[in-house]
Amino acid sequence: MKLERTAIASRLAAYKPALSLPVQPPVEGRLLRMVGLTLEAKGLRAAVGSRCMVINADTHNAVEVEAEVMGFAGDKVFLMPVGSVEGIAPGARVVPMAGTDMVPMSGNMLGRVLDGAGRPLDGGPRIKADDWVPMIGPSINPLLRNPISEPLDVGLRCINSTLTVGRGQRLGLFAGTGVGKSVLLGMMTRFTKADIVVVGLIGERGREVKEFIEDILGEDDLKRAVVVASPADDAPLLRLRAAMYCTRIAEYFRDKKYNVLLLMDSLTRYAQAQREIALAIGEPPATKGYPPSVFAKLPALVERAGNAEPGGGSITAFYTVLSEGDDQQDPIADAARGVLDGHFVLSRTLAEEGHYPAIDISASVSRVMPQVTSPEHMRNAQRFKQLWTRYQQSRDLISVGAYVPGGDPDTDLAIERYPVMSEFLRQGLQESEDLATSVERLAAIVAAPQQQG
Repeated sequence: MKLERTAIASRLAAYKPALSLPVQPPVEGRLLRMVGLTLEAKGLRAAVGSRCMVINADTHNAVEVEAEVMGFAGDKVFLMPVGSVEGIAPGARVVPMAGTDMVPMSGNMLGRVLDGAGRPLDGGPRIKADDWVPMIGPSINPLLRNPISEPLDVGLRCINSTLTVGRGQRLGLFAGTGVGKSVLLGMMTRFTKADIVVVGLIGERGREVKEFIEDILGEDDLKRAVVVASPADDAPLLRLRAAMYCTRIAEYFRDKKYNVLLLMDSLTRYAQAQREIALAIGEPPATKGYPPSVFAKLPALVERAGNAEPGGGSITAFYTVLSEGDDQQDPIADAARGVLDGHFVLSRTLAEEGHYPAIDISASVSRVMPQVTSPEHMRNAQRFKQLWTRYQQSRDLISVGAYVPGGDPDTDLAIERYPVMSEFLRQGLQESEDLATSVERLAAIVAAPQQQG
């Protein structure tokens, strides 16, 4: 053992001269060609992740486009443009930009709508920076994070009672298109007990961005929120940055000891933006067209949310995950379930019945609920789910009259209490119910005596 330690020490000492070499300064290059969304430059010396300015060599048509270094092969460097590349010609200069990994932060961002680069979309003035922070915040040692031990009141009865959320938890809203994800996010924005709300609208239609801000969020709730929007027609790199930017904003306010609610719609669009970039620079697809880097990016983004160290703030995050064709085994949905602290499944069947919010409590789970609720609350929630699931499993038999009362006591009780349970799980868009009231009503429904026939 002593000889092995000596050998390791000598090998480490041999690396010291290499580690002490000065860092080579960035060197300007020239644009060779553009293939798809990828720019190839030669002679450029810049690190992966650094940003450059592509300047058209034609003085009669001066065009400047910002790009980011995504990879290299031999003497070629691959870049991804942030905006439109119209007007860029072969031979354009590629000039590295210094200090571009820092982004401005300020309390003045509250009430504002920004794009993925921090530029105002609401017609207001540019954000005056109070602090400059790196886009990728420092990671927190998992052993130093404050444990999730406090429930969070989201103002939604079905979640507060049967799927209780903990402050600092990270959850996914899994659903196909058109089942009320955006409306559910808007209700959480209005009703959740949080100091600051950060909303990321990633890859959504431009029409939906305006509707969410004006109709769902509203002027009053916007005052304590920051909205980062990157519509579907933005470049994939800008969509990727928008997700990272809204997460960094949430981290900034968490470091100021605020309790932050982070809502990102959607995590799937973030993954698709990374897929576009990875495929464009030549990364091979792995799982249903998604390259391996996509599945590495997801946990890197999600793990940035959560509680800070004891005495600090928190980030409770909700990420919407689109299930293509309502397939819960979609690769992004499957990967997201593995890195999140719970998932709420929105049912198209419930939505078609006018049952909103259309959360299928049987298929949903909050993994930290046992740590933030009392044993009695947990027993009541489990009993409620049991009765609800029993009715759903026997629904076809009940609807055609094939079920004979008295065959199963739990099914009989589920049939009796189904109207009350269904009404309990429904909630209007402008209706809010606090955590304590939701728990009391849940206990009353479960404890209600069975009627005698």
